[in-house]
Amino acid sequence: MHPHNRSRSSHAAARAVLVIDDDPGVSQVLERVFAWEGWRVLRAQDGPAGLRVYEAERPDLVLLDLAMPGMNGLEVLEVLVPQGAAVIMLTGQADLESAVEAMQLGAENFLPKPPNLVHLAAAAERAFEKVELRRANRLLADRMAGERGIDSLGTSPRMQELARQVDLLAASDATTVLLLGESGTGKGWVAQMLHARSPRSRGAMVEVNCAGLSANFLDSELFGYERGAFTDAKTAKRGLFEVADRGTLFLDEVGDMPAEIQPKLLKVLESKSFRRLGGTQEIRSDARLVAATNKNLSAETKAGRFREDLFYRLSVFPLVIPPLRERSGDDIIELLERLLRDAGPRHPRSPTRLAPRVLDRFLIHHWPGNVRELRNVLERALVLAAGAEEIRPEHLPAALNGQPGAAGLPSRGTRELLPLAEVERRHIEHTLAALEGNRTLTAKTLGISRATLHTKIRDFGLEDVGRF
Repeated sequence: MHPHNRSRSSHAAARAVLVIDDDPGVSQVLERVFAWEGWRVLRAQDGPAGLRVYEAERPDLVLLDLAMPGMNGLEVLEVLVPQGAAVIMLTGQADLESAVEAMQLGAENFLPKPPNLVHLAAAAERAFEKVELRRANRLLADRMAGERGIDSLGTSPRMQELARQVDLLAASDATTVLLLGESGTGKGWVAQMLHARSPRSRGAMVEVNCAGLSANFLDSELFGYERGAFTDAKTAKRGLFEVADRGTLFLDEVGDMPAEIQPKLLKVLESKSFRRLGGTQEIRSDARLVAATNKNLSAETKAGRFREDLFYRLSVFPLVIPPLRERSGDDIIELLERLLRDAGPRHPRSPTRLAPRVLDRFLIHHWPGNVRELRNVLERALVLAAGAEEIRPEHLPAALNGQPGAAGLPSRGTRELLPLAEVERRHIEHTLAALEGNRTLTAKTLGISRATLHTKIRDFGLEDVGRF
């Protein structure tokens, strides 16, 4: 790193580096060098302090001394790497064994002290490029998940309308959204889609569940605190509103938010600014807020447990996520296909087919736990069915196996292997036959519209079923 590289500082202005070293002289030199290049420099004199700073600030790069009293550099490295940190180790001792161990633990590089500044600059640049590549890969994966997810909401008119609203709200990325629905209906998944499909997808999406958190803890999580704000505040901490700037902040179970925090949240929504605990400076945040609750916030407001003005501010655009028992059979089949597809990489030896009787059970079950329950049942079945050609009734829990089959559906052999489309065709065929071709009743029984039923009857060649 040399003065003639100073012109790059504007490019690196957003970069942050954390120096963890017990030698103040070395730390000061590294701070001057990186600050000259435009990096924001953070410092800590020991391992525990360094871990606290990393947790609060999430810098792009960590320069970590090997030999420190108490918690040594390798011990700190073992904690940092699983959190995604890019770490360059520094040591004043030529220790080949430690260098090998550091690289095995995930260090990006291992340099002697004092480091050659040219070598250090090259190592820092390579480490930062890796960080940028990992971020780009995560963003691409998030966007791909959003693209896949919107089509998997369902094919019924109700779920298609929900998908249309999600798309509109994703584009209108400044609008506050309130997701309403029972526990386990997929509110968090919809929040992820809103972020992944929006112009904010390049920013961070951070989440906090308000249920069960004390007012003090939630305050520090959302708004952060300054150094010395309370006894254990050894360093300053950024709040989630800062972390989510130009991104999305997802507040789950917002109906359980302590009353003391509600006015502070209202202020941020109205002014886009706040102060850290113990601070005097107003901090701006352009975070898009998505909130979710399984409570009736209108009733909570009338009971005095939730601020009325905050309720109206949150419910700029409420989205109701229906429970599984109110979704059509087609919607559940779409959901099963997505969950099977997503679970495949985690269970490579498990089947990708459901036996017909298994699909029957999935379609008639009440699902009090909604999508969360369905996903857990399917995950358990995939584990039990490892090596089998299909998921069979014996792979399901007793709660599903104890139910009688759907009315009008004959028993089918468990060895019959059918794709989901064929199982769906048979399900519609048997329902039509049982109801003597009455399409209005069939559509109502299946939970789909008459138009959707007509389309499927035509596609599956079932025009004459039930008609005499």
